Amino acid sequence: MIKVISSIILFTFLSLVSFAQSEDGFNEEECSFNGIKLYGKIQFVDSFPDMTIKVVESFPDLKVKIVDSFPDECGEWQIVDSFPDIKIKIVESFPDIEIKFVESFPGVP
Repeated sequence: MIKVISSIILFTFLSLVSFAQSEDGFNEEECSFNGIKLYGKIQFVDSFPDMTIKVVESFPDLKVKIVDSFPDECGEWQIVDSFPDIKIKIVESFPDIEIKFVESFPGVP
């Protein structure tokens, strides 16, 4: 009886661990982070962000180009004050992703 209960608990634990790891961070093929697309209308916030970023000059996870309209491609961001697709906070340590601002060729390096 104890073996059955312990095996059920172990199976449940392993199922939960594999489910928790299904959102595995940065996805280059879909240009997303944990299911959040990395293009669109962006609002910079100080609290309750969807994602945290760090701005770097070398080895970024994503190259970002600021556009005025139609941010439809990977790495294209339109900065807005209301109704954003993503809320982002800039941090200096422990970011979700690291970005570099560019003038051309946005996307995954």
